[in-house]
Amino acid sequence: MAELIERLSLSSTGQVPASGTEFTALDVKTTGLHRGRVLEVAAIRFRGDGTFLGEFATVVAADASRRNPHRITAAELADAPGLGDILSPVFDLCRGAVVVAPDLASVEGLLTEISQLGVRVPRLPGISLKDTAQAVLPLPNYRLATIARAFGIEDFPGYLAEPAARACAQAMIALVGTHGLRFAQPVRFPELPRYASQAAALRRSAAGAEKGWMAEAVDRVSAADDGPVAQAYLDLLAEAVGDQFLTDEEVWALADLAAEAGMAAAEVQRIHTGFVAELRRVAEADGVVTSAEYRELRQVADALGALQVVVDLKVTATGDKPTRVLVLGTTADADQLRARVLSEGFQLAKNLTGSVTHLVYDSGVRESEPRLSRALELGAHVVRLDEAVVLWGFVPAPQPRHQKVPSSRDRLIGRVLMGLGLVLMVITVAAMFGGSGLGPGIVLAVLAVGALVGGWYLDETKQAAARSAG
Repeated sequence: MAELIERLSLSSTGQVPASGTEFTALDVKTTGLHRGRVLEVAAIRFRGDGTFLGEFATVVAADASRRNPHRITAAELADAPGLGDILSPVFDLCRGAVVVAPDLASVEGLLTEISQLGVRVPRLPGISLKDTAQAVLPLPNYRLATIARAFGIEDFPGYLAEPAARACAQAMIALVGTHGLRFAQPVRFPELPRYASQAAALRRSAAGAEKGWMAEAVDRVSAADDGPVAQAYLDLLAEAVGDQFLTDEEVWALADLAAEAGMAAAEVQRIHTGFVAELRRVAEADGVVTSAEYRELRQVADALGALQVVVDLKVTATGDKPTRVLVLGTTADADQLRARVLSEGFQLAKNLTGSVTHLVYDSGVRESEPRLSRALELGAHVVRLDEAVVLWGFVPAPQPRHQKVPSSRDRLIGRVLMGLGLVLMVITVAAMFGGSGLGPGIVLAVLAVGALVGGWYLDETKQAAARSAG
């Protein structure tokens, strides 16, 4: 089958502004890893300037006998509309818009399943959020949650399609607005078929997500160099672990998906062991392992059958706080710093609490911002963004400008010039008393004074530099 997505790119060197372009962020939950039957769809339409234009989300009827890692219940699947019943709202939101998704493979899977219903699906223009962010931000991995953290987007439950689609939209708005990315050429939009709406949507509740250390640690785990199926498994694993407590049901659902995708048990265990090892590296990166980090890490390692990786891990006895950074600001520089903090293994805070050790603010934050004084009261270091990047060695410190110190040769030249100036002065006086004209006398006098002053400057500067060095 021909590709159903025309992959576009955004860059800082593009010639076509994207702020007026309309986009549709799509998030698709399926029964499989790389591909599978569609279980849930969310579409959020927005303009590049940050204006939200419409949204739709629903669970999609599917085989309820299979486990899924997205917490969709059998009752929800039984009452949900079929995929063919939601074509009208999905196509209406995608018509005349560029499709955006963390991974366009999931969108292609959705379009493929729609085409299997006998629907003619044209090739849609699409943007990969992962690829676009990778060209702009230095992140340890490019999962949606990690990208969102770099842009300061609020935590969201990744197993729900609607909050994930909204986070994708907010990230794209930041890339277009804050970072000024543009298209290489104008976008061409195909004509999508029109359908009458046939069923009501069944939207899952988007409960708030209060995430702890484990979610932050997952965002700092380095990306693995695996194939698409293994990477999809790792992404789902990270999403499940990021909710702080990995249940047996989630582990079983992941195991079912891996087996269905043809992954051998040994490969799955290799991924588990490597993932836990990365979590341990993240926990130890700042030199402090707290009791909470120790407890959460052991729970995840035990659930994944990789307890041996952390068997010798110990809580740091010093009582020191790990480096935890809160970055205030909405500029591109603030986004870059948040990304760099994640890449360097520091903890990146979303809110000001007593655990924050450093508060960094960019040029757009007023000095009267209440959180600056509050952070000082809590004992945190408060620094400007340009100071922070130097403090942590992200950029080299500016070198002081040294004044050129005259050499011994310069000093000798200075004394010769002073001697020459004295000689010229004597000649000038003698010439004028000898009856020479006023004009030649003035010329000689100017040359004499210039030689005296220049020679004195070179000699005195050298002596001053020598005294300063001493």
